[in-house]
Amino acid sequence: MSSSNSCTQCKSKSLVRDDVTGHLVCETCGLLQEFDSFEAHFGGISGPQGTFVRVGTSGTGTLFNYKEKKVYEAQKFIDDIVYKLGLSGSKSNDVKSMVATITDGEYGQGHWFTIFVGACAYVVMRKDNKSLPMAEVSSVIGSDEFELGRMVYRVVEFQNLKRTEDYPEFDIISSFERWLRNSRSFAGVGEDEKERMRKQGIFLIQCMVKWSLTTGRRPLPVIVAVLVFVGELNQVKVKIEDIAKEVHAKVYTSKARYRELLNALVKVAQALPWGKDVTVKNIMKNAPFVIQYMEKKSMSNPGGKEKRDLESLRLDLEDMVSECLTKGFDNGTDLVCREDYSRYFKVDFDEKSALVSGGDMENFMLSPECLSMVYAKVSSEVGNGIFANEGNEVYSREICDFDFRVCTEWWTGESELSKKLLLKQILEKDVGLEALPPSFVAGCKVYEKRREKISAAKQRIDRIMLPLIAGSDDNRSISCVDDLQPRKKRKGAKVDVISWEDLIIETLLLHQVKEEEIEKGHYNTLMDLYVFNSGIVPKITG
Repeated sequence: MSSSNSCTQCKSKSLVRDDVTGHLVCETCGLLQEFDSFEAHFGGISGPQGTFVRVGTSGTGTLFNYKEKKVYEAQKFIDDIVYKLGLSGSKSNDVKSMVATITDGEYGQGHWFTIFVGACAYVVMRKDNKSLPMAEVSSVIGSDEFELGRMVYRVVEFQNLKRTEDYPEFDIISSFERWLRNSRSFAGVGEDEKERMRKQGIFLIQCMVKWSLTTGRRPLPVIVAVLVFVGELNQVKVKIEDIAKEVHAKVYTSKARYRELLNALVKVAQALPWGKDVTVKNIMKNAPFVIQYMEKKSMSNPGGKEKRDLESLRLDLEDMVSECLTKGFDNGTDLVCREDYSRYFKVDFDEKSALVSGGDMENFMLSPECLSMVYAKVSSEVGNGIFANEGNEVYSREICDFDFRVCTEWWTGESELSKKLLLKQILEKDVGLEALPPSFVAGCKVYEKRREKISAAKQRIDRIMLPLIAGSDDNRSISCVDDLQPRKKRKGAKVDVISWEDLIIETLLLHQVKEEEIEKGHYNTLMDLYVFNSGIVPKITG
């Protein structure tokens, strides 16, 4: 007896039923077809049983237990994420414990559980004061950083981590050390040089903290900026795009932090005798002198009560410049730059003389003005492209092109800023620059700009409403049409155009809004409050 079904092995249709057993058998390959002898149950639990399915066995085995299977897969998933994040075994157990505590041992599945595990891993590392950037976690779990941040906030609220001891702030110093140690861009750098770069990076990061360049900012772009700077400072070829990709930071933001660091160092360099010649373009050539000045400044006594000798506080110009200008360099030709130009920088030092807090310049035998004049003279001679020695031999400027950083060991690393300090200790140090937060400075500029717009709007209103009085004040009377029409632009002159912001300010002033409220810039709220919902109904006369 054939059947319409096909064989499970050879797909043949020639199936016949055995008369003895009642099973289907393939005539082509002789395979016994399974699951064909199922018998329905009749008569309740005590009825006849089927061949393959028995009463009371479904769902009781280990392989068919849904909860145990879900817990097993969840723990396996946690181990996979922890391994990708590079955490240790103890941290993996902490993450599992936190997940089990928050979910009451139920765990979970789906995209939300992936974000939840990443948030728990971030909180565990943060509690241990270890560096694990949120951007790195989001890249591992494949989630949006803001979505992960919301989950982290919920985990912190559930754990009731309100105290700083329980949930410390992000450690930017440890994160910098980690990326300097693991970055591929610094793979070929020796351990001694890495240690030198580590101290320099810590010094610069804590200076940026003092200058408020990290206030309210993401820490990863700051780390990228410092890594690039110390790399260039130590002649290591690095690219900001490559390091930003490794650190999971935005390239544009990293470049902005790098420019801010350079601008801050340029401001510090203004205290040097040649500070007016230091710009963002040549700050890298002057960086050793600037950092040495900052290091000496941070090691000085800010109170000025103790005296320090001049030799420990000055920039050591005599030794540094003398070695640079008297040392000959062999570029395939004769040795050049043989004249000892260090005589311009000679400072007569009296061992008994001393400076108070490193700031009293009167003990110098050479005044800052004289030193600046000497520097200008030497730079003008260098600009002419010649060096002459006593034998009237002329040497080209192009031949004498060398790096001043190789002439002296300018970095000592003895400052306390080369070690991790508390915020209070950092703010007490003097590094030659006291700066306000950039956001505060930008806000002050915006407020000043709005004040100018308010003043200009009041003058335009006075010229229209009181033309005689306004004309006597500024000796000119301009009509409303002239104000609203853009004036013809002359070559090299600005175009006086009234923008939408000027018109809004005029409208608010006409509705007697206080200038202090207009300065805040909440135009939409003020327009809704004073103009559109003022409750003033115009009187209609017929």
